[in-house]
Amino acid sequence: MLAKVYVTLKNGVLDPQGEAIRHALGSLGFDGVNGVRQGKVIELDLADGTTEAQITDMCERLLANTVIESYRIEIA
Repeated sequence: MLAKVYVTLKNGVLDPQGEAIRHALGSLGFDGVNGVRQGKVIELDLADGTTEAQITDMCERLLANTVIESYRIEIA
């Protein structure tokens, strides 16, 4: 079973990497990019029978800093 966890900074949290990407895109001539938010994707190869509740527990305890990050789980 494959699960993907998408982790992004919460709205209102400064994203210096996103701002650096936005600036670099402007320097390369890509005008009109008003904002960039960056994040990470974590792919988990899990044993059959792993529950979404277990994946949520993984996110809450290790994969995301829930003070400043949001996460979304996608099970394939």
